[in-house]
Amino acid sequence: MNDAVMPLGAVRFLKVAEVAAALRVSRMSVYRLIHAGDLEAVRFGRNFRVPEHAVNAYLRESFYNAG
Repeated sequence: MNDAVMPLGAVRFLKVAEVAAALRVSRMSVYRLIHAGDLEAVRFGRNFRVPEHAVNAYLRESFYNAG
């Protein structure tokens, strides 16, 4: 679903630690992706929240065909 038409209540936000666990990387790696602009995130005070669709999009764009 396109996030431009997705109602805000339907967006599931993940904590940085949840994204790190899902990707099996460190939290610092997730912060680097956010600060580099490679992973969409929203800042709430001092914390970041990552829309679940942004994680899915990042993974789709990151697939590498080794064949």
